[in-house]
Amino acid sequence: MSISCLNMYEKSSKYGTQRNKHMWGTSCASSIFKVLLSATLLSCLMIEAKPTSPSSLTHVQFSKFPRSSSSPCENTLHVESCESMLLSIQNVHEKTPKELFDISVELAATQAKSARTHAESIKPMVMTDEKISSTLSPPAVDDCMELLDDSVRRLNDVVNTKTNSNSDDVRTWLSTALTNQETCLDILQTQKSSTYKNMMETNARNVSKLVSNSLALYNSVKPTGTRTSGGGGGRKLLSDGFPTWVSGRERKLLEASIEELRPSAVVAQDGSGTHTTIGQALAFASLAAGTSGKTVIHVKAGTYNEGSLKVASSQSNVMLVGDGKGVTVITGSKNVEDGSSLQNSATFAATGDGFMARDITFQNTAGPAKHQAVALRVTSDKSVFYRCSIVGYQDSLYTHSNRQFYRETDISGTVDFIFGNSAVVFQSCNISPRSNGNKNFITAQGRSDPNQNTGISIHNCRISGASDTYLGRPWKAYSRTVIMQSFIGSINPAGWFPWTGNSAPKGIYYAEYMNSGPGAGTGGRVKWSGYHPSLSSAEATQFTVSNLIAGGSWLPATGVAYDSGLKP
Repeated sequence: MSISCLNMYEKSSKYGTQRNKHMWGTSCASSIFKVLLSATLLSCLMIEAKPTSPSSLTHVQFSKFPRSSSSPCENTLHVESCESMLLSIQNVHEKTPKELFDISVELAATQAKSARTHAESIKPMVMTDEKISSTLSPPAVDDCMELLDDSVRRLNDVVNTKTNSNSDDVRTWLSTALTNQETCLDILQTQKSSTYKNMMETNARNVSKLVSNSLALYNSVKPTGTRTSGGGGGRKLLSDGFPTWVSGRERKLLEASIEELRPSAVVAQDGSGTHTTIGQALAFASLAAGTSGKTVIHVKAGTYNEGSLKVASSQSNVMLVGDGKGVTVITGSKNVEDGSSLQNSATFAATGDGFMARDITFQNTAGPAKHQAVALRVTSDKSVFYRCSIVGYQDSLYTHSNRQFYRETDISGTVDFIFGNSAVVFQSCNISPRSNGNKNFITAQGRSDPNQNTGISIHNCRISGASDTYLGRPWKAYSRTVIMQSFIGSINPAGWFPWTGNSAPKGIYYAEYMNSGPGAGTGGRVKWSGYHPSLSSAEATQFTVSNLIAGGSWLPATGVAYDSGLKP
């Protein structure tokens, strides 16, 4: 494969708005050289290609494809950048769609790594020069670096995926890599314009476009029978209600007694356990990172205020078990108003894959006057929260990315208190808006690309409400939220509220199905083109546990019979 210096991407693009929100050192000259060198290397990917109109490009280049007379890029959101990428490939007309997809993902991974190197080279100056840090804050750089690290990890997972692997894994990891860069762009939009901020913004857009193109290209090569952007065909919901990727052993763990769990660590404030803080226990758990079994940590009754706690991305298969909602409480009060970034305001963050929590309360006590203050942030793929409670005000639960499942969990807050861009199902949960004298918005879903397999599904839950409560508002251009077979209290009859203006983007998918309660009537609902007041059972099935978060191509091999997952 030969990839030349060319203009991969347009220089302007529309993204969703951000959700409301040190002295030169002796090594400065060296740092500037690194930045300029890194920027020069990155610019190699953005040099303008020789002028060629998109229409003539399709005619001249892609008419050589024996399989199709159309451009492989015609269904991407960024056609010109996709076709520019293909022009850089030797013998492109001889490549199969799968090979083109592989090249696209490899290029996205390379670009993400370069962007990460560039951000790291900027950081010393942001940390030491007050003039620079006044326009680009160190937390913003740190957050984008963390997001780039995860994008590189997810893209590498895709690169290393075999042809016959689970297609839902591929789409999930690509969706996450794209969400990461969209999050970085949201962060950078809160920063003042400057050379360094603009360079990071350009890099994030470049990575976003490559990943977006890869998602679209994947649609032409994914195994047949897998679900589309709308959800796809029916698959079985296990009889106990858990997703199929929650193994039998893990379901037993969620139901097992503390004695049966045999925890690896016990946290007790009175010294009766192996550790007195959760942070200590998580540090211990890092020693078992990557092992095949669960690392179980029992957190005994008590209120644990340890600032911000995090299960690192390297810590997979960690399970946190408390003594009950309101009994084991993990609390904090960080918030954006007092200087934390949105990401780092989280009282608890679960980023290592396969995280599970049971019988614990996660809360942020910052209060409504402090605005954005996250109680729980989750990027863990295939994570499960069972019999937990999540308590806050604005932005209580940040379901950032990947596949997540919440069962018999209580969630409360005020503004956008369930938000993010994961593929997530809430089942048999209690969702409780809190009175704050203003409008309450339960959800703010952040899907930015029609090919992402993300969305919020609230199924068989109980939603309390008042006249100033709305089910949600669309954060991004392709936001997707479905409420089905749930009890809805006395909310505002309009049901949904625009993010800006008086309407919503045409690409959103907001829907309801067979709900009950005083707020379930759809006669007074919004008249948006993307709102669907009454889904058919086939359409609703796309958003069940089995369809939205369980996967696709590997399910037939399990021998499990298909079941829609809807209540009879």
